[in-house]
Parts: sequence; structure tokens; C-alpha cells
Amino acid sequence: MANPTATSAPQPWTAPTAKDPVTTTIRLPGSKSMTARALVLSAIADGPSTLRRPLRARDTELMSAGLRAMGSHVSTLDDDRWVVRPRPFAGPAHIDVGLAGTVMRFVPPIAGLASGPVTFDGDPRARLRPLGPLVEALRSIGVRIDASQTGGVPMTVHGSGRVAGGEVVIDASASSQFVSGLLLAGAAFEQGIVVRHVGPPVPSAPHLRMTAQMLRAVGGAVDDTTPDVWAVQPGKLSGREWLIEPDLSGAAPFFAAALVTGGQVTLLGWPRSSAQAVDRLRGLLDQMGGAVTLGTDGLTVRGTGTVHGLDADLSDVSELTPVLAALAALADSPSRLRGVAHIRGHETDRVAALARELKALGADVTESHDGLEIRPRPLRGAVFQTYDDHRLAHAAAVIGLTVPGVELNDVACTSKTLPEFPALWSSMVAGV
Repeated sequence: MANPTATSAPQPWTAPTAKDPVTTTIRLPGSKSMTARALVLSAIADGPSTLRRPLRARDTELMSAGLRAMGSHVSTLDDDRWVVRPRPFAGPAHIDVGLAGTVMRFVPPIAGLASGPVTFDGDPRARLRPLGPLVEALRSIGVRIDASQTGGVPMTVHGSGRVAGGEVVIDASASSQFVSGLLLAGAAFEQGIVVRHVGPPVPSAPHLRMTAQMLRAVGGAVDDTTPDVWAVQPGKLSGREWLIEPDLSGAAPFFAAALVTGGQVTLLGWPRSSAQAVDRLRGLLDQMGGAVTLGTDGLTVRGTGTVHGLDADLSDVSELTPVLAALAALADSPSRLRGVAHIRGHETDRVAALARELKALGADVTESHDGLEIRPRPLRGAVFQTYDDHRLAHAAAVIGLTVPGVELNDVACTSKTLPEFPALWSSMVAGV
């Protein structure tokens, strides 16, 4: 198995241009969000668990390695079936978070349960990602943490083998993962956890619903009926078999290919009922000129080759912003994408990076504090900087479908969530 922390030199890649409508069926790996949550819940359960069709990518390999470092048995030898056997957490241990928000926000709460110190660090950009509110919340319930001057990594959680739990007040407007991290660990705290959010709205609400849904699936008592308040009662969680859904965010560029080329893309294995924001994606793609249907073979998106502009608040589905911005740059009318100020703290400042790179291709873009206004005009090929950000690479690939000469300075960053992306994308465009 490859070292999940290994990095390689950037690999320039010219995005293939589609000569014909893209018509294909694809099977993608499992959801990163579901895989990460299932790993954490399995590690604190009272019995073994299996993950069917998980995502094997850098983020989930780092999560698995982090849980192993603290003592959990996590077998990932079989790509389609991972096995987790919980064991008491212990330090000293070191966690490499890479650039994974899930690792740096889901693992520190359970590290408080370890008997001994657990250190965290990652890629240079990880030291800039928001973590302070989570650190302060954990300190308020008795977890001793030494953090950097910015309140994040590098940091050490001095686990005492127990966490008192109780009520925390937190501003989670920078990331819903602050709340999810506390909730996922909460059942193992002596008093459980009550999380009260105070501040601007928490983004990515569907991810919070996924957290609550998955907790309930292993016997967690979760109350999320009061706005901006979440409570998890203390108690044992059951091991179980998880069937991981295909990754909806990872499918977005492939669906966008159907819109741009007037083709049809079917994602195989999509469930009738999903924990992901499929209805929201359906509505957005419908507005931009696509048609989304769910059939027995999977989730299908059809396009006409004409893309319409979009005016939308994307705060609940901010992961889709780069691909939707790429579609907007190819649309027949202006777009306004808003409500995504928090993605400035993702793998890169995605708002600024999108504005900069779309302008380099010839787009007319105005950057605001929480989004972008994009006025389409003829685009040209150029080098597209990806900033080690897989979603930026997806956006560039979508534009390259109709704009020859779009060269990604680094396509290897897609290994964060989909190592097969370059091969899958090239095969799709070639009609293989």
C-alpha cells in the first residue's frame, strides 16, 4: 500500500477537449464524507465494523493511518471491504492530517480519549486552515491541548483516557466539521455533548444531517430539533456494516460534462435514498440547463450543450462551487455564486483562486467577500494553477472540454479524493 503522506512533483496535464457529446456510465468510489464518518464511528464502537465500497484516497488513507496510530485495528487491504476493530486509544501517537479537514477536525475530539499525547501536523497549507473554535471547545470540556499561535496545527492533544463532555458554545461558521467532530465523539464522553452554535449560519447543513443520521444508525441518541443546537447522549455505539454511497461531490465534474457537451452521464450504484445533497444538486443542474433523473441503473444527468447562468446561495453545498463556477464561465448568461465565504479557508482560498484562474482564461469575474460574479465571454487556453486543490483541478477539466489548451499545472492533487480522476476523465472524453 502506498504511503498516504507521500507527495510527488507536480504533474502538468492538458485537459482533453470533447469533440462529441459525452455519453457514458461511470462507477465512482465511495463518498469521502461518509467514509470518514464511518471510520471514526467504527473506531469508538463496541464491536467490529466493515465498510463496503469505501473511498481509497489520500484523505481516507490519512484517517485510517491516524486511527491506527492511536491503537485501532483498521484493515484496508481489500479495496472494497475495510474492517475496523476498536481498541483503546493510546499515545504517544502522531497524526498526519495532510490537507484533510476531516482528519484535523474529527480526530482531535477522540484523541482526548487516548491515554497519552497525540500530536497533529500536516501539509504547510494545513497550518492555515481554521481549527481554533474546535480547540477552544475541547478545552472548555477539559481536554488539554497545546496548539500553534494560530490555534491549529501543529498541536498536541494530551489525552487522559477520558473526556468529561458537557455543553460547549462554538462559532462554527467557518466549518460544519467543527460540529460534526464533536458530535461523532460525543457518545464516548462521560456526559455526552451539547453543541450550541453562536455566530453566522453554519455552512454545509447536509453534512450535519449526515452526521446525525450515521450516529443514529449505530445507536447514538441525537437531538437536532432545536436550530443551532445538537445534543448526543453518552452511551455505547454498535459496530455494523456500512455501505458507502458513491461520492456526489466527486461526481459533479462528470455530470457537468453532460451539460457542457450535450451528452448523458450515468453514475452507477446511486441509492434510492441518500444522505448526500442530491436534491440540491438536482435543482442547481436543472437551473443550468440539465435534466437529472434517478433510475434503476443510477443517477443520470443529460445536457443540451447550452449552459444557463445561475444565481444561487451555495452555503449548503459549497464543495460544488468550483465546478459550478466552471459551468458559469461557459454559460449563455451571467451568474452569481454566493454564500461561500467559508471556502476561503479550504485547501486554498477557493474564491480568490477561482477568480484568478478564470480571469487567466479570459473570463470576466468579480470577486466578492462571499462569492463570485461571472460574466461569460470567449475563453482561451492557458495554464490553470490548481493550488494543491482537487476541486480546482475539477473546474479546469470541465472548462477544457470546450476550450482547447487548458493545462493544469498539477493534476496529481486529485489523489486527495479520487486518484483515478485523470484516467477516468480522459477515458470518458475519448468515449472509451
